Amino acid sequence: MGKVEGGMKCVKYLLFVFNFIFWLMGSLVLAVGLWLRFDPETVSLLSGDKAPDTFFIGVYILIGAGSLVMLVGFFGCCGAVRESQCLLGSFFACLLIIFGAEVAAGVFGFLNKDKIIEDVQNFYTTTYNENNNGTLIVSYQKVLNCCGTLASPCPDTEQNIKDCETGIKDFFNSKLYIIGYVGIGIAGVMIIGMIFSMVLCCAIRNSREVI
Repeated sequence: MGKVEGGMKCVKYLLFVFNFIFWLMGSLVLAVGLWLRFDPETVSLLSGDKAPDTFFIGVYILIGAGSLVMLVGFFGCCGAVRESQCLLGSFFACLLIIFGAEVAAGVFGFLNKDKIIEDVQNFYTTTYNENNNGTLIVSYQKVLNCCGTLASPCPDTEQNIKDCETGIKDFFNSKLYIIGYVGIGIAGVMIIGMIFSMVLCCAIRNSREVI
């Protein structure tokens, strides 16, 4: 079996190092996704029976992609070390799938940002109008440090406290930007991995044809 030589050895080791970093980044993506999903503040705001689940869709995509990145990074390391066209080809195919998932998560976070915020605001307003002293409303006011709505603002004694609709917008804006930037950032790194794997696959195939 032919082995890659010369400059291609550098590509081989660069791909191995890249995949190790890739595995670490997958761990980071998974950790961010799990944090967004199980963050006590976020869960407390979306725990009602009729609470919108649109926000968590992007989070689930992030968690799934992070898990796959970790798995694929491991097999990519094995493929680079063993110079296996099969493993490297599978690695490339998986990267394409994860690339699509990460871009989807990023685009989803940005394009649906306003809709997600609006859904949560409508959910809060409906719940507030039904019972403005309910447990869920108290949770919103505590987490977001807010009270009332745009239509029913806080009493004069609490003028410095923002209304909860504004608080919801600020809170979920910060969370959704995390999903968007992490998704698009990891997708950009994947492009480098796909280039490395293609170059190494071609080098391995050419070396075997020479043998």
